[in-house]
Amino acid sequence: MGWEQARSRAYAVGLAAALPTVDVLLADADGHTLAEPLAPRTDLPAFTTSSVDGWAVRGPGPWRIVGRVLAGTTPAPLTEDGTTVEIATGAMVPPGASAVLRVEESTRTPEGFVDGVPRPAPEWRLPGEEAAAGEELLPVGTPVDPSVIGLAASCGHDTLRVRAQPRAALLVFGDELLTAGPPADGRIRDALGPAVPGWLRRYGCQVRTTDVVGPVADTLPAHEAALRSALVEVDLVCTTGGTMRGPVDHLHPALAALGADYVVNTVAVRPGFPMLLARVIGPDGRSRFVAGLPGNPQSAVIALVSLVAPLLAGLAGRPMPVLPHAMLAEPIPGRGNHTHLALVRLDRVAGTAHPVRHVGSAMLRGLSGADGFAVIAPGSSGAAGDRVPVVPLPLLPGERTW
Repeated sequence: MGWEQARSRAYAVGLAAALPTVDVLLADADGHTLAEPLAPRTDLPAFTTSSVDGWAVRGPGPWRIVGRVLAGTTPAPLTEDGTTVEIATGAMVPPGASAVLRVEESTRTPEGFVDGVPRPAPEWRLPGEEAAAGEELLPVGTPVDPSVIGLAASCGHDTLRVRAQPRAALLVFGDELLTAGPPADGRIRDALGPAVPGWLRRYGCQVRTTDVVGPVADTLPAHEAALRSALVEVDLVCTTGGTMRGPVDHLHPALAALGADYVVNTVAVRPGFPMLLARVIGPDGRSRFVAGLPGNPQSAVIALVSLVAPLLAGLAGRPMPVLPHAMLAEPIPGRGNHTHLALVRLDRVAGTAHPVRHVGSAMLRGLSGADGFAVIAPGSSGAAGDRVPVVPLPLLPGERTW
């Protein structure tokens, strides 16, 4: 399957299986996704508020001081010309006030009056100046980050209606893997077990320590049992390795035993082509998913950005991720009829993408210094100066994309 088609299909099946909506406290909403539009419960501001420290005055000056208004109080009206109340920034402007005089532009007369010339423009914020009650400020599908939480609080909300966060598990396949110490005696260190949960969390997934299992023995019964057990608890199971059909690659027969149907089975992309995404219908009738990540580390990350990221966007009810573009600073070769995802470092000031070194599918050195993957379309190559899509590596929940 072509890379663009695989990405679109992963998103579509995720959106069709979007998770239920729940109400969460604002303090717990970071990383979720709005399931209903965010609108203020009152006008913003809800009442006329002073935008400066100074004096709320009525009529021409000088003005006799008749009180003080602090934020959080309801002032009495100013009923007589020539009177004033001291007012703090953010405090409610008393009814009857004709202007607010800045404190730094005021003087006290020997008789104890306040004098000065208010500026022509009002020094207050009117009700509804920022937003009207019920006005849609953010649409369904907006990721919730600290700025959204702050806005929701200012709108008068104590909770938000959001999509439940997907929960994921990771099954690490491979008898050759070590979970501690340096590689030796034909065995290599597992790099994906410690790393993949962090990527998944950056896509808004919940991954518990107990949801990371492995290495799972290279037998079909062990693979099938591990998958069955994980699928009881989570929405998505990611596996590492075993996506080909070698003598100890048991993922495909295990999926067949589970009655899974393939959403995507191999993708015309390099590196990482033997990735897959399968769907399993649970006893409750709800779809759960298995993402088969290749065993080579960089290929596994390419599978994450290609299939898992759009799937999770759909499950969360978010829009399909739109890829930014950057100008290639150097040529990047194509990969024949396959899409080439090439690791790049971004110069955000110049808007350019620079290829990095050490980018073999089994290497992680280049990945550690990269910002994403430049997309070189099938049948083409990237020349210096070309503008190409870039698949960003995932950020922490709430961080703004470049």
